[in-house]
Amino acid sequence: MKNVKITIFALICIIMAACSVAPSELDRTIFVPDPDDYNLPAYTEWGYNSFGAVIERDYFVVSQSIIPCKILYQNGTLLMEISGILKSNSTTNMSLSFNFPSDVVCNKYDDLLFLNQKTIDLTAADCVVTMKVGNANADTLQVTGGELYFKHVQLLSIEDTPNRVILSGTFFVQYLKDGVVFPVTIKDGRFDFGITNEFFYSIP
Repeated sequence: MKNVKITIFALICIIMAACSVAPSELDRTIFVPDPDDYNLPAYTEWGYNSFGAVIERDYFVVSQSIIPCKILYQNGTLLMEISGILKSNSTTNMSLSFNFPSDVVCNKYDDLLFLNQKTIDLTAADCVVTMKVGNANADTLQVTGGELYFKHVQLLSIEDTPNRVILSGTFFVQYLKDGVVFPVTIKDGRFDFGITNEFFYSIP
């Protein structure tokens, strides 16, 4: 209970401090460990630029040296790429990309607000999931199950000026791998990103 109180107090301090820091400070990654699994970040909705997931017995997590999320809108689709490292080998970079149809033409980052409470079925024919590990080429996954859930999407303003959209949600993926009978599972995925025009791209 004492640790919970300390964590809550620390979060309040961070939120209060956000009003006085430069916007660039909000681009940093804050990793708050999940109390049930300290290898994963806790699920948050504060724009901590953090994510994590379990891949079999390894962890795919955010890195302080890698931009955790970039989003591209093009030809009626959104491409959301999350990038980090495999925890078992912190020198191995990894990225997981979700490409899915967009209900809205997104010309700027705040157009992403339409994703609030939206669930993307990753098994749909018009959804593509790709994975890149290390220096290998990106692989298109043979997805057998999975979803990307935008649990809460909100606009963050500083002194009444819109600053970024905070995307928070969960994901899981099951996919077949060549030469392996049973599907590989990516589970317990959670993300909390602050998206500005620096990390959002739109191609007409």
